[in-house]
Formats: sequence, structure tokens, C-alpha cells
Amino acid sequence: MDRPFNILGLQQIAVGSTDKSRLRKLWIDVLGLSLDGNYKSEKENVDEDIASTGHGIHKVEVDLMQPIDPEKRPKVQDPALNHVGLWVDDLAAAETWLLEQGVRFTPGGIRKGAAGHDVCFIHPKGNEASPIGGEGVLIELVQAPQDVIDGLMTKGA
Repeated sequence: MDRPFNILGLQQIAVGSTDKSRLRKLWIDVLGLSLDGNYKSEKENVDEDIASTGHGIHKVEVDLMQPIDPEKRPKVQDPALNHVGLWVDDLAAAETWLLEQGVRFTPGGIRKGAAGHDVCFIHPKGNEASPIGGEGVLIELVQAPQDVIDGLMTKGA
């Protein structure tokens, strides 16, 4: 297939729990990732700590998420591996092309994500109108900044 975009690499994983302090204990205190910030959104029902490992273009986020209200959707703690994020060199082209291929996206379109990058999400499940989904995995496509594009772009990608 002739794609008008490239997936450059892993940008993040997001894990959820009803108690993110337990996630912090493992990912920050025990495994040694750094705590870079916090993001809270009533609309997305999430209170998340942004941890990371690596540096520069090789930095990978590990978002530690708990729901603001465990009874509301989205349930960021279910499944516990909430989503994976992939760097994309041209998010707008990717979204347009993927829609044409029958990929189902979550509502909301392209928007600013927790780390300030433009993002959109491939729905975990396809449907009749858009049969291609993440087969149970929510996939976040993240617009890579130019330094990441330059550093991760490989010939033939």
C-alpha cells in the first residue's frame, strides 16, 4: 500500500488502575522512571501522571492513569493496558487515509493530547461502517515534532 504517512516508533503506553499511587510505586519508585507531569480531564474521565524513560527522540512516555469517577466512561482502568501511542510523521494525512481504508476512530477527531501533541485514536473495535479497529487495543496516533521525525525517519519506512 502506498501510505501518505509513516509510523516512526513507540511514543507511549498508558496503563490504568483505580489507584494510580500503586502504579507510581511500581513505575516510578521501583522501576525508576521519571515523573514529568500530570494531566487531568473531566471530559476524558482521567487523572494521569506522565512518567518517562529515555531521552530526546528516544523518550517514551508511560502514562499512569486513574479514573476521576470509576463508574463513568471511558473507564481508563479497564483494560489495565489502556492504549499504545505511535509517533506519526503526518497525522492529518494518516487520519484521512486510514478513514478511507475503513479504519474506525473514536469520537473527537484530532485534538491536543496530554503531552501537548496533536493526537487521534483508532477505536479498539471496528463496526459495520468502519470494519477496521484495534482488535481490542486503543491506538493513539501522535503527531511527531520535527526533531523526532528527523531522528526516527529511516530509509524505506
